[in-house]
Amino acid sequence: MSGTCLASPSIDPWLAHTVRIASITDEVEDVATYHLEFSDPESAKSYSFLPGQFNMLYLPGVGEAAISISSDPAQEGTLDHTVRIAGNVTGALARAAVGDTFGLRGPFGSSWPIEACLGGDVILVTGGIGLAPLRPAIYELLNRKSEFGTLSLLYGARHPFGLLYPSEYADWEQRGMSVNTTVDRASPAWQGNVGVVTQLLDRMPLPNPEETTVLCCGPEVMMWYTARSAIGRGIPADRIWVSLERNMNCAIGLCGHCQFGPTFVCKDGPVIRYDHVSSFLRVEGF
Repeated sequence: MSGTCLASPSIDPWLAHTVRIASITDEVEDVATYHLEFSDPESAKSYSFLPGQFNMLYLPGVGEAAISISSDPAQEGTLDHTVRIAGNVTGALARAAVGDTFGLRGPFGSSWPIEACLGGDVILVTGGIGLAPLRPAIYELLNRKSEFGTLSLLYGARHPFGLLYPSEYADWEQRGMSVNTTVDRASPAWQGNVGVVTQLLDRMPLPNPEETTVLCCGPEVMMWYTARSAIGRGIPADRIWVSLERNMNCAIGLCGHCQFGPTFVCKDGPVIRYDHVSSFLRVEGF
């Protein structure tokens, strides 16, 4: 039901590694990227993840939160997590400083189906902070660009100042990915598209829809409309993948807090094929 999962039965899912904040990049309002280093060199050497997976970040005395990994899987040295303030744990993390330490366990969950995209076109559709879980997939696709057809990013935000990682767009385009942005509300200086991100999908040419894969992350209503648009353009439902977000407490499917229909988002997801969850994403009235 899910994409590839890296977690192994031989890995203790309850073991938390100590990580240190090496640096912090302020992205947009209430959102920052934390560049983390493992305190133990052996932990750093043995750790690896697949695009789309997440870690549990544990701040002693506060709690634990599931945060998607936003760095390049091939990158060595630091592990990136782009975090929006949304509760006690993320609020405490926002008050942390470079040099502070806390716990990390993972990686957990399924990954974006990069291997299933081989030889075909790939469209990444996202909104707001939803670009963070897709960022590792962007790096992976670009690192292996010759193995795929055309690569396109369709990215929407509420306003121009809400777009993540704008300094990287030129590099992504130079390496072979078409970057298309849109905003709900334009500023006087904005000269790009205005409107919802699904309009970009409706307008773009699709020469080989039956061999095109869509990777989508964002609000559930946005993902539902994206899938609806993609299917209407001839893209098969089984080539559409979404990344879900739920209250994940244990990360291994024991506590049941993240149950979504018959699936557990922490274990079967967060990346799940759209046709496996479409009935639960349905928007009333359609």
